[in-house]
Amino acid sequence: MTAASDNPVPKDALDCAPGELSACGLPSNVVIDMSKVSVRRTEAEWRARLTPEQYRVAREQGTEPPFRGAYWNHHDDGVYFCVGCDTPLFDSAEKFDSGTGWPSFYRPIERAFVATQKDFSHGMVREEVHCAVCGSHLGHVFDDVPHKKGRRYCINSASLRFMPRAEYAAWLEKRALDELSP
Repeated sequence: MTAASDNPVPKDALDCAPGELSACGLPSNVVIDMSKVSVRRTEAEWRARLTPEQYRVAREQGTEPPFRGAYWNHHDDGVYFCVGCDTPLFDSAEKFDSGTGWPSFYRPIERAFVATQKDFSHGMVREEVHCAVCGSHLGHVFDDVPHKKGRRYCINSASLRFMPRAEYAAWLEKRALDELSP
């Protein structure tokens, strides 16, 4: 049996000392072209809307520790929305256990809602994922899914909020009615 000290809790890259490795996700150094996003807020508005952890991850491109986020082991049926702009991003039907400690999805609900950009930070080449609507950092995407069912969108729970399927159906219906109203 191993002592608890033999298996330390993985650290976020921002909490690591120089040369110390983080759990998975080193934060990204991607500069997102915000001229392409449609939802824009001031820093004060972002801070008022998001918790400190959500702000650190979504706006400062941080990474939450694995196996600690609200949704890594979440199995309810529904839809995951962006915390920055309430855009529906991922369906629970596309969620799978990647063993990484972060929520993983085969694909987004709509490719147009999720954008990617090459991330060359920390001596690696990765694909950073962000919300195409507001620019919030979501995580990274990888091509290591077995059986070619899609890709592994490795997403921070702090960048998401969950809506159960019945509420999502009502949300969609309301939006459809709002679009029909003059």
